Amino acid sequence: MKNILPILLVLIFIISGKLLQAQDRDISYMASGGKLKPLQAIMDIRHYTIALDVDMEQQLINGYTTIDLILSKPTDTILFDLVHLLKVKKITTINKNSSFFQKGDLIYITAENGFQAGKQTVKIEYGGKPPVAVNPPWAGGYSWKKDTNNNPWVAINCQFEGGKIYFPSKDHPSDEPNEGVDLFITVPKGLTVAGPGLLQNTTNKKDDKTTFHWKTNYTISNYCIVFNIGKYNVFNRNYTTSEGNVVPIQLYTLDPDTKKAKYLLDIKERDSHILEKYFGEYPWVKEKIGIAEVPNSGMEHQTMITFKDSLKFTPIPGNLDYSDVYFHEFAHEWWANKVTNKDWAHMWIQEGIATYATALFYREVAGESGYDSIMNKFRMSIKNKKPLVQGEEISTVDTYSGDIYVKGAFFMHTLRYILGDSIFFPTLKELATDEKYTYNNFITTDDVEKLFSRKSGKDLKPMFDFFLRTTNRLEINIIQTSTDEYWIQSINSPMNLPIDILSDAGKKQIVLDNKGLKIKSKTPPIIDSNGYYFKKVVLL
Repeated sequence: MKNILPILLVLIFIISGKLLQAQDRDISYMASGGKLKPLQAIMDIRHYTIALDVDMEQQLINGYTTIDLILSKPTDTILFDLVHLLKVKKITTINKNSSFFQKGDLIYITAENGFQAGKQTVKIEYGGKPPVAVNPPWAGGYSWKKDTNNNPWVAINCQFEGGKIYFPSKDHPSDEPNEGVDLFITVPKGLTVAGPGLLQNTTNKKDDKTTFHWKTNYTISNYCIVFNIGKYNVFNRNYTTSEGNVVPIQLYTLDPDTKKAKYLLDIKERDSHILEKYFGEYPWVKEKIGIAEVPNSGMEHQTMITFKDSLKFTPIPGNLDYSDVYFHEFAHEWWANKVTNKDWAHMWIQEGIATYATALFYREVAGESGYDSIMNKFRMSIKNKKPLVQGEEISTVDTYSGDIYVKGAFFMHTLRYILGDSIFFPTLKELATDEKYTYNNFITTDDVEKLFSRKSGKDLKPMFDFFLRTTNRLEINIIQTSTDEYWIQSINSPMNLPIDILSDAGKKQIVLDNKGLKIKSKTPPIIDSNGYYFKKVVLL
């Protein structure tokens, strides 16, 4: 026992230390967005320059971020977000060292005479071990992996947590760097960095390292300002857009999957044509259509979407192959990256319409029956535990649920039926192409509603509120009043809605309201047989 006790004490000490370390590295509490901090509300981010040296062995990053911004009014403090695991070493503002302190996941920067309204440049030197992803991309961070040839392989995901997991930023969806981002990422020689925008150059260093300079001039969400590192092979192909512009498709893939390269490029070209038909020209024609292989499920990182290394395609009608991840993340180039929510409270717009794009894909390759089959799957998947829109200034964690995908997509399906194709599809394309809703601008649910209301000549707000801001389902009662007579009534319809009724006389569209109506039929009528509404029908 005397010999065992010291060993037990050592083990307890080691385990306790590891638990404390794990707790210190836990970022499960972390979310992006939410209530905009007053000190950040006065900042307009214009540009980020991020320069980092990535140490694969120690899983460290070290370098700096320079932030160009405009203050709308004077302030005594500038405030940025940065995960507490990364330590700030020095901050320079207007070419002078500034006082600062870190508290939690925030950096407070002060100057003796404060900061005047107008342009400001802040350089923050920092480093340390960034958080490790627990379940990427849903629980984000860095994924430090090895490929099958034992080469380092690194991916970053941070949609839920925000870019603050690895660089100082204003972490709110309502502000993107209008003048883009420069990334200078230094890695061991022989590895490749895949990033947003266009690769400007690579510079070999004396210490057997290489720096990759990626640059985007477009606005970009901070969770898309990420990079991936691997022993990549790069494949290129030019694509001619629906507007006649030529944009390169660039595929970053590992050795075992190079045999799939031509096929993956073929699929991307096919999907591009379909998405452009409904949503307009590919948004980033001055840069690229980028795709990078990563060790986790895919993400919509702007101009460099990612896909999982074990990507598998499903055969669909017409002898075609389809991958939901490969297609869905690409649809986000329009919905999330080009059309961006002002607040995570309206996350259903980007996720719901990107999911709806899947049904439009099936419509193209398998007709309306293919479209209907997908919409039926979406309807069956709706959990309806909380409203899609819960208010304003909601964080990623609070707003997120599976319903922002499937119920959001099903809502677009309902809207299509109510308005008809001649209004719905042109309006959807306008939402994706009008500068009022894209690039430097942001949208909310109200913006979507007002556009569709204006184009249709109908006040759709009651319908938007009913299906998006509540967990209500359209409730319809059918009461048999005689042998061949039925009374049909909605008990909670938010407005007069068209609806199909299938009776012994065939299918007929009526306008349903809460007053009800009588129909004659020798058989019980079937309400909304094609399933355009999220509803509950009761035969009494």
